[in-house]
Amino acid sequence: MELVATFADKTFTIDSSKGIDLSIPLINQSNQVNCFWAPLFEISPVKTDQFIGSIAEGGLVNFKNIRINPHGNGTHTECIGHISKEVHHINDVLQSFHFPASLITIIPEIQSNGDRVITPNSIEDALKSCPDYPALIIRTIPNHMDKLQRVYSGTNPCYVSQEAMQLIVDKGIEHLLIDLPSLDREEDGGHLLAHNTFWNYFGSIDQARTNCTVTELIYVPDEVKDGSYLLNLQIISLEMDASPSKPIIYPLD
Repeated sequence: MELVATFADKTFTIDSSKGIDLSIPLINQSNQVNCFWAPLFEISPVKTDQFIGSIAEGGLVNFKNIRINPHGNGTHTECIGHISKEVHHINDVLQSFHFPASLITIIPEIQSNGDRVITPNSIEDALKSCPDYPALIIRTIPNHMDKLQRVYSGTNPCYVSQEAMQLIVDKGIEHLLIDLPSLDREEDGGHLLAHNTFWNYFGSIDQARTNCTVTELIYVPDEVKDGSYLLNLQIISLEMDASPSKPIIYPLD
């Protein structure tokens, strides 16, 4: 099916059969993505004395529970409620689900302390060449497929500097997607400077960008080229600060 979309007086065509899934599947195995020492994602059948919710174990139907920590178990989309004292739910914040988006690839800089950081130097040129779209997708190098199963806990993963995040905000980005477990350093003393800068939340909700979202732990395959896409950002109707999510992108022609 061919779709036609208009944004900022430009018309694009989208082939709905060419969607690219950027989410990391949630798998009920030990070799799954994990960060911040979250409990592993788990699927287990409901069991009582008279019932078992697993056909493989002799039950009549599959009827299972899941245990999940959205921030620690895979691709997730979060709202300002992740860092604010005020209650905000992603299900209320994200009311539109399709956005024109730019995909860029960034080589983080290695700092003197060994940290890998997205800095203004590493992102400024890429941002300048991006159209003024509300969504930005960042793929970091190296881009090994072990991102689909990596255990990030205790490894001090790559993160975004406050100055680079300010450039992203100044660009007008409202929906940021990135293949890192967090915008901020794993251990940063609780400052969360990149998160706070993105939402412009420094203790007061008055000037905060409460309509904006961050999606972390995506995976962009190497064969997907940098450029312009239509983003379909799918979440669960979950009254929580974050939800497991499934971002799909379609090339814009």
